[in-house]
Amino acid sequence: MTLRVVSPAWKDGASIPKKFTGDGADLSPPLVFEGVPAATKAFALVCDDPDAPVGTWVHWVIYDVPGSARGLAEGVPRNATLSDGTLQGRNSWKKTGYGGPSPPPGTPHRYFFRLYALREPLGLRPGLTAKEVESAAQAKSIEWAKFLGTYGRS
Repeated sequence: MTLRVVSPAWKDGASIPKKFTGDGADLSPPLVFEGVPAATKAFALVCDDPDAPVGTWVHWVIYDVPGSARGLAEGVPRNATLSDGTLQGRNSWKKTGYGGPSPPPGTPHRYFFRLYALREPLGLRPGLTAKEVESAAQAKSIEWAKFLGTYGRS
């Protein structure tokens, strides 16, 4: 089975519910990991918006999620280190944890959630950028998957 990341909150390519955006409660969405390779020891996930007017805008960087995890719960705390050893990096607001979609009015933006199944934890410090995490994750990746949500304001 191929690695997949999905959310029970919306279908791939559909609109992200308001509660997971800057216009709502700004909670991180629930995510489910399916088809996880047996050798997975950790996960890394990056969520970004390539349609932002200033260039790609990073909404979430989370890594060293234990390999036994089969998803992320709704409303992950915005702590640099979580109780299970999961680490979070900096988003484009220079804050730790998830920051929901809040695009300017106009055409809806695309939000890509990229999940990496890793053969070992990255073993890096908390607070890294998406580029730092994705570069390290590519070197240790067994497989990766992506999930898309959209969000727009009129």
